[in-house]
Amino acid sequence: MTNTHLYRRHCFPPDVIAYAVWLYFRFPLSLRMVEDLLADRGIIVSHQTVRAWAEKFGREFAKTIRLRSTGKLGDKWHLDEGVVSIRGCKHWVWRAADQKGFVLDVLVQARRDRKAALRLMRKLLKRRGYPPRVLITDKFRSYPAAKREIMPGVELRSHKGLNNRAENSHQRTRRRERIMKRLKSPRHLQRFISIHAPIANLFHLPRHEMTSAEFRELRTAAMDAWRNIARLQPA
Repeated sequence: MTNTHLYRRHCFPPDVIAYAVWLYFRFPLSLRMVEDLLADRGIIVSHQTVRAWAEKFGREFAKTIRLRSTGKLGDKWHLDEGVVSIRGCKHWVWRAADQKGFVLDVLVQARRDRKAALRLMRKLLKRRGYPPRVLITDKFRSYPAAKREIMPGVELRSHKGLNNRAENSHQRTRRRERIMKRLKSPRHLQRFISIHAPIANLFHLPRHEMTSAEFRELRTAAMDAWRNIARLQPA
């Protein structure tokens, strides 16, 4: 796969750009931390350059990962919403994950009501192309109201203890929020998590369910997939 078009007019080699993007989205690192890690390898770039790379190439990589995962994610949807503070105002991160913990979609909204839940479900149906077998939520009453309108035939299970998959996926956003210190705007947060979620899915390996040898094999496969997605030459 050629990388001529994707990386053209950039002074740095594709390996360096892809490595910087991988560091930023794979680990809870700030832009300045990535700048320092690159400097330790003799690569001198500013954190503004890392930001530009993350936005441009991260968006492209995330799009490719989403296309590769079409039809491969689970049919049991766990929905949850978590509050974040942006410039002193409350916003809500609405998140959907499947039964294996892979993030299906994330949506930042200013409201926490039936319309917001309905907007998330519509986005999920449009992107997935099919309804879930089971919908699992907490006891927030907006979920049943929205489901009756858009997915009346789907089974709904509302129980706090059943929804750990979606609730645990919020931890990634919480860690990044602490590193980033503050969120600039809802659009900034939406842009970041829309890129972060697919990349996190690629490296989501349930280590407790496998042996060390199996984990290492899957980790190698994930890194090979990343190099293919980033259009890098074989190592």
